[in-house]
Amino acid sequence: MKDDGIECLAFLGGKAQFSTPLHVGQMNLPKWEHFENAFRDVFARRYYTNHGPLAQELEDRLAEFFGVRHVVTMTNGTIALMLAAKALNLTGKVIVPAFTFAATVQSLTWAGVEPLFCDVDPQTHVLTPELVAPLLDDPDVSAILPVHLWGNLCNAEALEELAQRKGISVYYDAAHAFGCTRKGEKAGCHGALEVFSFHATNVFNTAEGGCVCTNDDDIAERLRNLRSSYGRRISVDIPINGNGRFSEAQAAMGLLSFDDYPAIITANKARFELYTELLGNIPGIRILQPVSGEKHNYQYVVLEIDSQVFGLTRDQLIRLLEAENVLARRYFAPGMHRCMPYKGSYPNVVDALPTTDMLCECVMQLSSGQAVSLQDVRVTCELINFIYDNAESLRLRLP
Repeated sequence: MKDDGIECLAFLGGKAQFSTPLHVGQMNLPKWEHFENAFRDVFARRYYTNHGPLAQELEDRLAEFFGVRHVVTMTNGTIALMLAAKALNLTGKVIVPAFTFAATVQSLTWAGVEPLFCDVDPQTHVLTPELVAPLLDDPDVSAILPVHLWGNLCNAEALEELAQRKGISVYYDAAHAFGCTRKGEKAGCHGALEVFSFHATNVFNTAEGGCVCTNDDDIAERLRNLRSSYGRRISVDIPINGNGRFSEAQAAMGLLSFDDYPAIITANKARFELYTELLGNIPGIRILQPVSGEKHNYQYVVLEIDSQVFGLTRDQLIRLLEAENVLARRYFAPGMHRCMPYKGSYPNVVDALPTTDMLCECVMQLSSGQAVSLQDVRVTCELINFIYDNAESLRLRLP
């Protein structure tokens, strides 16, 4: 490709580099025979939900993996976040980043509390104590909800010290952090609780699902009661009851994910390191890296595009890649402070989060996961290098 003109690009009429789309995230599927055996067992028992034996086994294995006293599985990560807020008896406002997936913030609205939007650190993309501290002056704040992003964890010790001084809770959205550590301690055992998503695009998946991890016995029992009106629990008073039950089919997928997890991490790391090797020296591209010395799941290949240096905007690059069937994605654009209903409810915040707005203009994620081969990575990187080399000519041809 390097010796061809820009007309070889699919956007300008050439043939796409990939005949089928390369997605950002596709499910890490188990071997068919393992899947078939697991589901034959579910069918034979005719026990599908209400905290069956596979769900109990998965909760026990997850608790051992995270090193926590309790894991409460839920039908999905959004329900888990909603019920977590209820289990903590939150009121008033909760400090939360605007640079996050919609479910993080919307779970607060569903639970009847207000988001208090906070900006994030430009290097790590997460909340920091320095950014959170000024918001604690608001007397209505009842909790902090940081988000671990891209497999790197927030500064939990400092955030929890701030919260302790204020007498409020800290709990975490840890959807990206399965198996990842901070100072050698796995995500799952920080704060009052941590919430994980087991959606199909996550490194550990149950096709759809999630869980809450906690070392607090009382919180765990409230969660179990909130999750359903019956099941594996001790009856305690709760403000409302929800249907967050975890099925045996989801549990079967989770147990298979455990079996495949070491191989998945090895393959993820190989793809990530190849992307870093082949893209790391292109001016205007920054690849977010794992924290040195910590465990990481390498599930997310995240770039920042500096349009002034690279020569094209992030959105222009994505458009060119999409024509080649490389379905790179923007994250998380626009920020939640600019989404309905929040932009209308909190107009004072709309222009008050400059780092969030900047990241929403420059962050993108490249295709990775089980369906992406190392050769796919090489071709994708060759494309991006070619686009950079021809950025000036392409800019004249792009809207």
